Amino acid sequence: MSTSQKQGTLVDDYAVIRARTEELCAPLHPEDYIPQPRDFASPPKWHLAHTSWFFEEMILTKFLTGYKIFHPNYSFLFNSYYHSIGDRAVRAERGAITRPRVDEVYAYRRYVDKHMQQLLSTSPSQAVKDLVTLGMHHEQQHQELVLTDLKHTFSLNPIFPQYRRDFNLVDTIEQNQAWLKMEEGLYSIGHQGDGFCFDNELGRHQVFLPAYELATTLVTNGEFIEFIEAGGYENFQYWLDKGWTWCNAHEITRPLYWYKIDEVWHHYTLAGLVPVRPEAILSHISFYEAHAYANWKGMRLPTEFEWEAAAPNLSWGKRWEWTYSAYVPYPGFKIDEGAVGEYNGKFMMDQMVLRGSSVATSKGHERITYRNFFPADTRWQFNGIRLAK
Repeated sequence: MSTSQKQGTLVDDYAVIRARTEELCAPLHPEDYIPQPRDFASPPKWHLAHTSWFFEEMILTKFLTGYKIFHPNYSFLFNSYYHSIGDRAVRAERGAITRPRVDEVYAYRRYVDKHMQQLLSTSPSQAVKDLVTLGMHHEQQHQELVLTDLKHTFSLNPIFPQYRRDFNLVDTIEQNQAWLKMEEGLYSIGHQGDGFCFDNELGRHQVFLPAYELATTLVTNGEFIEFIEAGGYENFQYWLDKGWTWCNAHEITRPLYWYKIDEVWHHYTLAGLVPVRPEAILSHISFYEAHAYANWKGMRLPTEFEWEAAAPNLSWGKRWEWTYSAYVPYPGFKIDEGAVGEYNGKFMMDQMVLRGSSVATSKGHERITYRNFFPADTRWQFNGIRLAK
């Protein structure tokens, strides 16, 4: 990982980020912390514990002399996918971890924070600072997952509970739709400078791009409704074969969280079930659906390189934007040794790249070179569509 942190701000930044995770959980009742109706969406309690485990396992046990782990079972319960660290609880069964209690997990956070503050007050090495910075960005990733996972869990409750009345998140409207023209040429891609980035952003290199155009605004709900009403989910000609198979196998006929009630489209939001605003930006759409919509429009999705080259001239950050780029390594990519090396590299297969950030992304975690990645059928993130031609 490439990391950089200004001297004197690390302690404060750590405290702010840790507090933000708990702020996101503040509206929850004890019963909300535990359910896991789908294997891809973890319970809030698990996120709270896992992010603390990261600091304990990756930093405190290695760099704080005399540190004693909080509980001998927590590494097994709250390790996510780090094989080099040891056995893990089954991902799909995280909702079965009713013990430890929620208050015990918060006590775990207090314990880890106390010892992290102790470590950070001792003029730690640059290696420790880099790991702490990585841990903070890791926690910000989980802050977004707290919201997306919780939304999915709440959406399956037939009474459509509110997380917060003022927390719709999917009612953003963009103005001045146009096309940004990009000239043919060589463009530099990848991270540069001293700021933080993940290892999959390193290896800055040049790519040749033919002339192209990108839409300056994202596809709206109303535009996607036209696709639905034109039979877009019923015509195989718009779909990739795997997408068409997925669509039929799961009876996909509309975006995730959408319902038609008395001939009016509604969707579940974190503010509850509300009518779909046609002019607002579309969200919770898979790569397969995004690709089919682009085909229906006679256009396409941009590559991640086209997106990055154009991003300085675009307004972005409202939805994670699907690209037509497989998640593969940049030139010279090298997996680090140890557990940190398991962070990104081993997932470079069967994933598509998304660029930008979303309304659920924590402030300070977004950047133009960020390479998010998910399987092509992913819909529970705040994903949207930007067209290219």
